[in-house]
Amino acid sequence: NLGIGDPIACSGIHGIGIGDVLDACLSAMPEDLVHEEYEGIHIAVIGEPNVGKSSIVNAILKEERSIVSNIMGTTRDAIDTPFEVDGKPYVIVDTAGIRKRGRVYESVEKYSVLRAMSAIERCDVALFVIDGKEGIREQDKHVAGYAIDSGKPVIIVVNKWDAVEKDDKTMYAFTETVRKEFAYLSYAPILFVSARTGQRIDTLIPEVNKVYENTCRRVPTNVLNEVIADSQITTPAPARNGKRFRIYYATQVAVQPPTFVLSCNDPKLMHFTYQRFIENTLRNAFDFEGTPVHIIARKKVT
Repeated sequence: NLGIGDPIACSGIHGIGIGDVLDACLSAMPEDLVHEEYEGIHIAVIGEPNVGKSSIVNAILKEERSIVSNIMGTTRDAIDTPFEVDGKPYVIVDTAGIRKRGRVYESVEKYSVLRAMSAIERCDVALFVIDGKEGIREQDKHVAGYAIDSGKPVIIVVNKWDAVEKDDKTMYAFTETVRKEFAYLSYAPILFVSARTGQRIDTLIPEVNKVYENTCRRVPTNVLNEVIADSQITTPAPARNGKRFRIYYATQVAVQPPTFVLSCNDPKLMHFTYQRFIENTLRNAFDFEGTPVHIIARKKVT
């Protein structure tokens, strides 16, 4: 009577007839159906629930692409949206808010978090959003940690800045707080924006371009070794058990993130403080703002 083919009897609760429904769906799909991979820089917008991730996506796209609500958990899936700026392609991914594992009860939310984690894994740059009005929360550190563990470049975006009571020192004070709470993200740029008013939203894409360029940067081997040699002359590694860590040769082996292998006398002699010194030396010599830098020490092969 409805004119849409034969009905399928099923039960969602008991799982009866679900296979028949799936078979009917597959039969209606074209055989040459393939998942389309969008070209361009992939940007993942991550953060806790209700910090304004969807609002930022809409502000960047200049259209109501994602549903925005004050109700926590409105965004359930990671949504890929291709767009262009000045003829350059991008893909922005609006992810669901990531809460503490102990607070995730619904199976739907568990799926949402998995999709958000997948979006982090496949992105080129992560926009880590903080609620400027509420301030930094403990879960913010866990969310940022996911991007760091994946080796992704990070831009810290402080949203809802229009709702913050401020004077000429508020931004500086908030920046200092962020640097203190996220000491492991000292290389990440901080942008203060308002998705509601559009304040400084136009600075996000230029910063994404800059950070993406930094994470793809390759350093010429001769220049790299000159910088490493100078750093060892000015600040040699401290002696440990009568032995001193020495770097004989350095080379860059990968990008996204930039990864450097140090050929040395004994990797066990490299203290983490000296590894941090080498990393800071590379950051000062070359522009690696926004991107993590991996350093691997290997014993020189004789």
